[in-house]
Amino acid sequence: MKDFLAKNNVTTLAHPLYSFDQASADFYLFPHLKSALKGQKHFRDATDIIKNVMKELKRLAQNDFQECFQCLYNHWQKCIVAQGDYFEGNVT
Repeated sequence: MKDFLAKNNVTTLAHPLYSFDQASADFYLFPHLKSALKGQKHFRDATDIIKNVMKELKRLAQNDFQECFQCLYNHWQKCIVAQGDYFEGNVT
């Protein structure tokens, strides 16, 4: 992945691994999937889960992912303003 990003001149930002307060999926993707799959039948196995998740991912539009990253950017800005003490919408 790092080679691909470097080859395509994609700027990356360093942050700690598993930084739960800066994970882009937390701002859009996981809540969207959870909402879309909530209340559905129980899944038979991992293959059934994968099939249903992939179906939901394919329904997403390109601008949905752009919105995800915009939310992440907005969160980073709040962290910067709060000098790193911003988490879950609260300044500590």
